[in-house]
Amino acid sequence: MTESKNLHALFPGWRHVRIEVEPGVRIAATVGGSGPPLLLLHGHPQTRAIWHRVAPALARTHTVVMADLRGYGDSSKPEGAAPHLGYAKRRMARDQRALMARLGFERFAVLAHDRGARVAHRLAADHPDAVTRLVLLDIAPTLSMYAQTTEAFARAYWHWFFLIQPAPLPERLISADPAAYIRDVMGRRSAGLAPFDSGALAEYARCIALPGTAHGICEDYRASAGIDLVHDKEDRDAGRLLPMPVLVLWGAQGVVHACFKPLDEWRRVARQVEGQALDCGHYIAEEAPGPLLAHVQPFLAPGTCA
Repeated sequence: MTESKNLHALFPGWRHVRIEVEPGVRIAATVGGSGPPLLLLHGHPQTRAIWHRVAPALARTHTVVMADLRGYGDSSKPEGAAPHLGYAKRRMARDQRALMARLGFERFAVLAHDRGARVAHRLAADHPDAVTRLVLLDIAPTLSMYAQTTEAFARAYWHWFFLIQPAPLPERLISADPAAYIRDVMGRRSAGLAPFDSGALAEYARCIALPGTAHGICEDYRASAGIDLVHDKEDRDAGRLLPMPVLVLWGAQGVVHACFKPLDEWRRVARQVEGQALDCGHYIAEEAPGPLLAHVQPFLAPGTCA
């Protein structure tokens, strides 16, 4: 596959790969820098391009691997198997563990936003031996968010309930005008479209129009409303807590801040949690790259005590 001109412009000199993580499934990633490995995972409806404003700084101290989730970007988009097991966060987490192993990294830190942060949560829960440190951006745990859904949350996060509708209704509506879906979903957040680089927006629009992306996105959300909750409840009922240090950051102008108490919720599922709200909306890496780096870099610094 030929990488897009957008990616080359956003990450000049970085290496682009597509690595098979299971038969028939390849994960696309962009790799650069040197030092301890750091996996970066994006959210909906975006791709690894979200990291273009923070990746160069992170690459000065880390080997940075920015991956497209299964179903997104240039990664494979398999059919979701009932009950949406193909996009269970457990399956998507295995993708990323295998990607890092293929690149030669058995232990690594993770920085993840939105849907990628849900994958990162499951990665840390299922593979605690692999994840050294975990940074989660603008989410509370999936189980707590569904359990505490209010009218205000449902109105603001309408896409959670649209995307889980049975196929092919949401897929058909997204595919009718993919670029409009990007503009409408991202543009209706607190900051509008102003924070986004035109090349990044072009990359998001390119990728959402790829065959299978609409289905992959919907299956991601369908899994979170079903099989992922089963796995999260199993962890809760067994008293399993994430053992690694966790940093949680969220936007003070966002829905998570308005509707939930992120630190309280993450302290119910992890042993060591710190964090705070930043003065921005949902898309932290693009809206507030400087403040994000100011918190993340010390947390990830080699030699930081666990």
